[in-house]
Amino acid sequence: MQRSCDVVIVNHNAGPLLEQCIASVLAQNAGRLVLVDNASHDDSLQRVMACHGNHARLLILRNNSNIGFAAACNLGARQCQQPCILFLNPDTVLQPGAVDDMLQVLLHSKERGMVGGLLCNFDGSEQPGGRRVFPTPRRAVISALKLSRLARLSPRWFSDHQLHREPLPATPMNVEAISGACMLIKREALDSVGGWDEGYFLHCEDLDLCMRLHLGGWTICFVPWARIFHAWGACSRTRPIFVEWHKHRGMIRFYGKFFREHYPSILSWCIFIGVWMRFGLMVGYHTIRRFRAMFIAR
Repeated sequence: MQRSCDVVIVNHNAGPLLEQCIASVLAQNAGRLVLVDNASHDDSLQRVMACHGNHARLLILRNNSNIGFAAACNLGARQCQQPCILFLNPDTVLQPGAVDDMLQVLLHSKERGMVGGLLCNFDGSEQPGGRRVFPTPRRAVISALKLSRLARLSPRWFSDHQLHREPLPATPMNVEAISGACMLIKREALDSVGGWDEGYFLHCEDLDLCMRLHLGGWTICFVPWARIFHAWGACSRTRPIFVEWHKHRGMIRFYGKFFREHYPSILSWCIFIGVWMRFGLMVGYHTIRRFRAMFIAR
């Protein structure tokens, strides 16, 4: 059976979720599965080895330290042989036919550089992030202040960068950005923009890749019938402050790269201050939750 894509999964302590993800990939019409492990210290790799360790299509790369998501994606991509690469989170489960559905849409157009599918909760409802527009400073403020609830009154002024609240399209839809949890990209497109930006450690590197593809003349498409179940946030629950630090650091890098030159300096500084104020609030939130959990456990 002819295959047109390889798969890259970056793992760091995904636990039993990784085993389910790999099983769903091996059931698809895909080529080599490159698992890049970023120095996991749980039993996720042992589980995979016990179930799939001898599978001919599985290649495992073990890093001695956590080199970050973007760097691990680039490392995995160098081991891929097919003309397309699917980057997939370890907390996802591909539904039957998802890879073929995305491939068909991706290869339909020369200008189409990348596609993503419908990211779902396990109850079937759509998650945020699978289809979105770029988070410009205005949209980011709308999102941070939860003003998108007012979008019914004025979509022009109160819409944020997420599109999952809009009706699900009946056909593939060009979008500005998709989620790094599931990205099927042409190798030609990935190479044309220099791969993933390793200046990001965790979070916002997917938006960065989408932006560079957009600036390079490639289109990005959302495929509504290619379903992927996603345990959203499952891999980050044990280290929330670590994740928040890199998420906000990624925001600063993203806005600095693509928006700083297009806005007044005073606005750029306001964005910078606002991002780190939000980080402080999130640290306080997670700290309170931790102490509350410890108190209840007693």
